[in-house]
Amino acid sequence: MKNKKSVYTQILLIVVILVIVNFISFKFFFRLDFTEDGRYTLSEATKDILRSLDEPVTITAYFTEDLPPNIAEVRRDFKDMLVEYNSLSKGKVLYEFVNPNKDQESEQMAFKAGVQPVIVNTRERDESVQKKVFLGAVIQKGEEKEVIPFIQPGSAMEYALSTSIKKIAVKDKPVIGIIQGDGEPSLQAMSQVMQSLSILYEVEPVNLDNARSDLGKYKALAIVNPRDTINPAHFQLLDSYLANGGNLFIAMDRVDGNLQNLQGTPIETGLETWLAQKGLMVESNFVVDENCGTVGVQQRQGPFNFTTPVKFPYLVNVTNFADHPITKGIEQVILPFVSSITYTGDTSNVFTPIVMSSEKSGTQPTPVYFNINKKWNYSDYPLSNITLGAILQGNLVGNTKSTIIVIADGQFPVNGEGQRQQQLSENNVSLMVNSIDWLSDDTGLIDLRTRGVSSRPLDQIDDGTKLFLKWLNFLLPIILILIYGIIRNQRKRAIRVKRMEKGYI
Repeated sequence: MKNKKSVYTQILLIVVILVIVNFISFKFFFRLDFTEDGRYTLSEATKDILRSLDEPVTITAYFTEDLPPNIAEVRRDFKDMLVEYNSLSKGKVLYEFVNPNKDQESEQMAFKAGVQPVIVNTRERDESVQKKVFLGAVIQKGEEKEVIPFIQPGSAMEYALSTSIKKIAVKDKPVIGIIQGDGEPSLQAMSQVMQSLSILYEVEPVNLDNARSDLGKYKALAIVNPRDTINPAHFQLLDSYLANGGNLFIAMDRVDGNLQNLQGTPIETGLETWLAQKGLMVESNFVVDENCGTVGVQQRQGPFNFTTPVKFPYLVNVTNFADHPITKGIEQVILPFVSSITYTGDTSNVFTPIVMSSEKSGTQPTPVYFNINKKWNYSDYPLSNITLGAILQGNLVGNTKSTIIVIADGQFPVNGEGQRQQQLSENNVSLMVNSIDWLSDDTGLIDLRTRGVSSRPLDQIDDGTKLFLKWLNFLLPIILILIYGIIRNQRKRAIRVKRMEKGYI
């Protein structure tokens, strides 16, 4: 009777402990993160955004149920993240999950919200089938909303979600200045870049002829492709801006490539001299690269005219980027008529190349005649990893830290004016927008771009090691079970022997 009462007491105690643990975990959500990059630990940037919310934010997650295991992990991770967002925001982040595959009405809801499905191949009943899968979310605050159309497995999920919340929750946007008045393209001529920047920033044109302009209010200034000689007084204003800790983005042409007369000539605006005083040398040359774009060449064969695409090494197709938040995720950028950058300044400042040429590249000094029909060979590409874009940080002017980003091509973010506008690749747009984000972001949010699921490929492992790992993975659990069984059997046998001894009670 006493033993029975003790058992009931223990069961009751366990139930009470479980109820208390469940209550605490509901009120104080936390999880342990043993990953190398801390991908399941929310950043301070995200925590600051959530704590500053003054109105509720509703997140509707459109996720297909019964997903393949590798994709179902995305849904589980996203839900865990939303639970943590809700806890840290003290209930201001509300969320619900909708299965668009449930019925036609739910699917139309997802389409109307801006979430698009993707087709994935999966196996059901030993046969391969294609399945329409939704993995997106809509973030809404009042009348404002942001859409994450598709959450890529392995992507920077926290960055996408926190940035979307910040876009609709921020009231006083930081101000970015785009310098005008020295032959730069208008803001309308950079429509794609302006559209992306306007989400998080107030973007204003800045004319430095107005000496009363308060440059201190700008989180960053941008100079894009000036063509006229710049007033020396403008450089004095920029020096004053940097001396107060300002940040400057520059995309400049040092050379001009004219395909009408096939001539390449230098450009001098004074900007190159001002940068040279800080040790940043944007050289008066053309970088040529085996990895390049093409131009159309008119050819005639008999009575017919036709256009043939010909590789043109002056249109550098960049795929070589530093491991840096600005260039993370950018696959390739076309830089037409780009020049090389070298640094000869104070070694106490930090010079970081972020955009480089390929392993087979070279330079040609100006002036240049473009021979479209030239047969290029290996001797034309004696150099590698030529710096085409870089960051300079330090006490550039005075004793306050400031930053300059220089891309030695001024055309890559420009769509063009009027009817001559062209659609830019998202990578070209991202290179400038990411640069502005990195210069202007004082929350650390941009660092989350790099946080995702790291790949651990076995490509570099020899076949013998692969075979060993395969069998180890298969046999190790069986061996451990056998060892446990042997130890358990010996222990029971020892207990039986002990019970048979004299004097055992």
